[in-house]
Amino acid sequence: MIVQVIGALLSGSLALLADAAHMFTDASGLVIALIAATVAARPADDRRTFGYQRAEVFGALINAVILIALATWVAIEGIGRLVNPGDVEVAGGLMLVVAVVGLLANAVSMWLLSRAQRTSINVRGAYLEVMGDLIGSAAVIVAAVVILITGWMPADAIASLFIAAMIIPRAISLLREVFSVLAESAPKGTAVSEIRTHLLGYDGVVGVHDVHVWQLTRGAPVFTAHVSIEPELFTDGRSAQLLTEMQSCLADHFDVAHSTFQIEPAEQSDCEPHHA
Repeated sequence: MIVQVIGALLSGSLALLADAAHMFTDASGLVIALIAATVAARPADDRRTFGYQRAEVFGALINAVILIALATWVAIEGIGRLVNPGDVEVAGGLMLVVAVVGLLANAVSMWLLSRAQRTSINVRGAYLEVMGDLIGSAAVIVAAVVILITGWMPADAIASLFIAAMIIPRAISLLREVFSVLAESAPKGTAVSEIRTHLLGYDGVVGVHDVHVWQLTRGAPVFTAHVSIEPELFTDGRSAQLLTEMQSCLADHFDVAHSTFQIEPAEQSDCEPHHA
């Protein structure tokens, strides 16, 4: 980032400065991710019975806001240079060298984050930022080559606008995922009807209602449901075994480690209002 800032000041490249600013948000985003992950690892207590896993979601929200602010700034500066293309001369050679350094640094960062981003929404936010940096560095390289070959200075501003346009969809995608978690929507890929059908397949189960599925953060789904069973399962002492089997089913087949069932006799279920 420091190399890119110096290179941008010496070469006059807005694209390099935009890429450096994006790298700054990556650095701050990684700090936010580290703090959020550290907080999320704290154990549950009497006040926060689910623990602090939502800290990762709030960290991702902050990252998304930073991305949107950055894209807005880059877009305004890029349009300004397109309107007045002769105001700044860009040194294409220096711009190219610094952009290559940035490309290599971002490639290493992406490799380091690739595994963890599959299970953490917080780390995924950082991963997406670094991916944007890598693509941005590639765009700066193309712009630098164009300037070196043709001397066409607007290529620098166009690369800057490309970086801004690339940031916005990623920020919106991250915001959508954050809001989905905060709205307690069912995790993506979780079919509630399929889970209900699976549970109804157990011997003695006559109904499944008041089903709720949400997630504390990415990779931490939670499931609750009322399960109506034949009275004979209570008298035979088989209700506890059924509960164990259903919890194992959700953990093994639907990747839901935290599930809560209310087992009730069928006649009681008939007297309750069903919500889902």
